[in-house]
Amino acid sequence: MLPVITASVPLLEPPGWAIAQRQLFDLLDHAWRRFARDFTGPDGRLLYNDRLTSRDGVDDFYETFFNWPQLYLLGGADDLLAASERHWEGVTRQLTELGMLHEEYERGYDWFHQGESLLLFYFLCMAAPERWTERALRFADLYVDPAHGNYDPEHRIIRRPHNGSDPRRDGLFDGDAYPWLPKEARMYGFPLDWVLPPGAEPEDPDRDPRLGAEMRRRMGVGDTAVNLAASGLVLNALILSGEPRYRDWIAEYVGAWRERAAANGGIVPDNVAPDGTVGGLLEGRWYGGHYGWSWPHGWYSVGHAAMVGALAAAAATGDDSYLDLVRPALDEVIAHGKVMTFTEADSSLESKWSVQLEEDVRTPTLHVPFRYGDRGWFDYNPMLMAVPTALWHHSAAVADRDRLERLRAAAGYDWRMVRSFRSKEEAGHEEPWFAFLTGDDPGYPERILAAAQAQVRHRLTRMERYRGMDVPEADIHVWQQSNPVVTEALVQLTWGGPQVVYNGGLQQARVRYYDADARRPGLPSSVAALVSRIDPEATVVDLVNLDPESVHRVIVQAGACAEHTIRTVRHTVCDDPSWIGDMYDYGHGRPAVTSGEARVDGPWLLVELPRSTRIRLTLELDLRTSPPSYRTPFDADEDPS
Repeated sequence: MLPVITASVPLLEPPGWAIAQRQLFDLLDHAWRRFARDFTGPDGRLLYNDRLTSRDGVDDFYETFFNWPQLYLLGGADDLLAASERHWEGVTRQLTELGMLHEEYERGYDWFHQGESLLLFYFLCMAAPERWTERALRFADLYVDPAHGNYDPEHRIIRRPHNGSDPRRDGLFDGDAYPWLPKEARMYGFPLDWVLPPGAEPEDPDRDPRLGAEMRRRMGVGDTAVNLAASGLVLNALILSGEPRYRDWIAEYVGAWRERAAANGGIVPDNVAPDGTVGGLLEGRWYGGHYGWSWPHGWYSVGHAAMVGALAAAAATGDDSYLDLVRPALDEVIAHGKVMTFTEADSSLESKWSVQLEEDVRTPTLHVPFRYGDRGWFDYNPMLMAVPTALWHHSAAVADRDRLERLRAAAGYDWRMVRSFRSKEEAGHEEPWFAFLTGDDPGYPERILAAAQAQVRHRLTRMERYRGMDVPEADIHVWQQSNPVVTEALVQLTWGGPQVVYNGGLQQARVRYYDADARRPGLPSSVAALVSRIDPEATVVDLVNLDPESVHRVIVQAGACAEHTIRTVRHTVCDDPSWIGDMYDYGHGRPAVTSGEARVDGPWLLVELPRSTRIRLTLELDLRTSPPSYRTPFDADEDPS
């Protein structure tokens, strides 16, 4: 039986954040049903009648639904899980018919996109492990088992940048020329620009065979840094199975990249030749690989993949020194930062920052270089906060928090500003969330929930515009842009975690919840949660039962995967819970609220919430005391009922 605490503080005036949170859940329930009705077929596939003419596109189909099972895990509707599973199955059949998959898996493409494709799958595994384990192990074995042709254990490399279930898919493209369009050349420059004579450019960049031949020879084989995101797929299999071979593969593969980074002054290189040498096909350059430091978008792709690999290795082995795969490169990028306005920068991500910064595009602030080439560091942008935030959240280290404080001090804009915008990652509000967690912005919960509502309503309107449209291949992003499920605010406020690292990461969280009576993950209906502090010695969680009639029982779990231990919990206690009916109407004042304390020594705590009550829990956590697992408190040995 789990330790039990019963809330006793009466709820008289529900906090605004609690009401807004439950309203967001209700709005999201309406929104996902509308999207499913208007944009998907009976078997869950997307309404699409075109064909795909390149290797690109698989990610766009799956990404549309990536956070639907995440919403279920947060406390979304009971039937949302079945709907999410149906959409995965339908899209998988659809993509198989389009020739993009083999045995339900990507035939061969880069891991910048594969990582995006798999987020939906990872959340399904977390939500229903019993139904998804077979697939998860089969997919991971494509990399762990060398017989499939993706992994070279002698050199500890993934053999090619485009990899997956079809070992015959080699190179980076089909045909003679890489489809590098003129608009891409203007925005990003040319890959391997040093191969051409000084001042020369391909005559016709979308057809010139010189560029394609050099890219096939120099970039189409060997390992590349974004392949580190494959460690997320293998970690998912480890969490589901506990089989040591998955742990060993992660340690071996990520460990090899950590050694290469250490030999390169701490900066992770982006390419390894088939013989295991860094720069072996690029005349010694540690940069220039596919989706690497010189490619769009440099740090955005390399940093996210390295973060996925570092977190996977730390989770698999318990050794946080793997985080040093990321820290030196991050600090190097920051060290080359310059204060400027965004309008002065040479950014290749204008569309992203013009929305996220709005009027602050003209405010001088720290910009850091995302890319590196023969001319040195270039492509200056404001710092993307996903990686430094994920580092701090995992480690709780003083140095990782200090880095965030330094970045905040260098910013020319107010980190407390909350804007309603859509990023591809369903993220981007790490700065105001951090300000809230430091106690500097108590109004953040209501503002971020309002921003989330605004995005849902905006996307519902956008859906009206595109409903019934025959989507051509060029516009397949319209589904992602219309997806009305927004989860960043709920992840931050209820789980005390950042949004998942988008290019293939697994969820981070200080706490998660289960509905003890419905025996499913997520908050019960009418219950709201707020994590206002995530320090291990004092992780603070408020639970509110807005239901005026019913008791709800909530199981609080330490960590996204029960990897932490709750040592003790301090909680608010009302001296006289009967006062609300007997005394309040007569002006006798409120009763005293004191603190109780209980020992837990485990990953789960059961909280009983009588009608119209609230409770504040202050959890003392020991981080990463157990291997991550998708086990639930309803397993036989832990069942609270």
